[in-house]
Amino acid sequence: MIPMRLDEVAVAVSGRLVGADPAATVTGSVEFDSRKIGRGGLFVAFLGENADGHDFAPTAMTAGAVAVLGTRELPGVPMVIVSDPLAAMAALARAVVDRLPELTIVGLTGSSGKTTTKDLIAQLTARLGPTVAPAGSFNNELGHPYTVLQAGPETRYLVLEMGARGIGHIRYLAQAAPPRIGVVLNVGVAHIGEFGSQDQIAVAKGELVEALGPDGLAVLNADDPRVAAMASRTIARVVMVGEADSAEVRARDVRLDDRGRASYTLVTPEGSAAVQLAVTGRHQVANTLAAAAVARELGAPVADLAGWLGELRLVSTRRMDVFDRADDVTVIDDSYNANPASTSAALTALTDMVRGRRERADRADGARVRSIAVLGYMAEMGEYERSGHEEVGHLAATLGVDLLVVVGQQAAPIHDGAVAVANWGGKSVQVTDQDAAVALLRDELRAGDVVLVKGSRYRTWAVADALRAPEELDRAESHS
Repeated sequence: MIPMRLDEVAVAVSGRLVGADPAATVTGSVEFDSRKIGRGGLFVAFLGENADGHDFAPTAMTAGAVAVLGTRELPGVPMVIVSDPLAAMAALARAVVDRLPELTIVGLTGSSGKTTTKDLIAQLTARLGPTVAPAGSFNNELGHPYTVLQAGPETRYLVLEMGARGIGHIRYLAQAAPPRIGVVLNVGVAHIGEFGSQDQIAVAKGELVEALGPDGLAVLNADDPRVAAMASRTIARVVMVGEADSAEVRARDVRLDDRGRASYTLVTPEGSAAVQLAVTGRHQVANTLAAAAVARELGAPVADLAGWLGELRLVSTRRMDVFDRADDVTVIDDSYNANPASTSAALTALTDMVRGRRERADRADGARVRSIAVLGYMAEMGEYERSGHEEVGHLAATLGVDLLVVVGQQAAPIHDGAVAVANWGGKSVQVTDQDAAVALLRDELRAGDVVLVKGSRYRTWAVADALRAPEELDRAESHS
């Protein structure tokens, strides 16, 4: 964080100082985990369900904290007293960005692909100047201000992922850190149980472009009608991205290699250039176009940008992480989270990869490359839970997945949707849990197979981890 005196902090968060020197200066980071506090830091004490952060205040002070931001006085501890520490963090974040006039804030939202695209954008902006971005998908009312507070005087670009589970959430985050560039990727059905409809999700996502000023830029997906329609909701300039002819920054002549990596011609008003991506999945074309539009706005030449796009790598874990095992099985670990849109993209990537391998196959044993999808439950679907899972199963069969492994009873409608597809040449197997899925794969896998693992967080990680080494399959099976 930028250096701030405690009396300045108190004013920013509408708090009061107790037992603290007003002139003492916060020079370190703002942390809510006492184990991360260092010299000059500010410790934020939250009252949680299982622990009270105030109990760790002495530890934070011993580690070098200047003061504690909390809700009650503690003997011998310099305090900034507030009624709501979470709101205070947001207020402090706003005070920090207001003191950084050279800072450009990029806000990003969408139903799927947010974290990956945030990572892509941050890799590009880092070539243009010092950049701060959240780790993983730290995109809520806590992670957003926490990330903002990592910005310092030298920071030039702040890339923020913005999540929402209701109307008003993105508006709130944008007030804490007003973006100059806003990117909306898509409007799907993630968290539809919270919103009620896709149209309501679009209302929430569009709060980002509504927050932009007249000197701002809205980067909108021309291939998603609900996103494209957001152009009427902003006073900022609009740049459309996508494969549609109407897109100002678009991809032409998209092709895939045998690892599902796309190449395309990047077309912009300044000229065109060939791009060869190193990340897997056709959906990465849209993600990289959004990233390219941001970097272009910030001054990246198209000729340089094309090369930079080819050097982008995945940063956050368990998102289209492709690895090859020693037994010639390829695994796509996309197990961090799942919704119908992201699962559809992952299934398409799986079958694209297998199709490419079959077209290029020259296997002495004549073995057929097979596609295997291990799919788990998709959370927060509300009344669309059954239909959403059935649609994913239907898509898996329609795309021609050879073996579908459905993990857990909650995900059973995926199996139902798949077996309802007439003339599907594959098969679907319902298993009780992750261990059962691992045991099935141990018996089923053969050289040349490509396996996708996908599900809402925590539910399928065990399968992906077991696949990381052949011997781990036996160990996992022994615990089932």
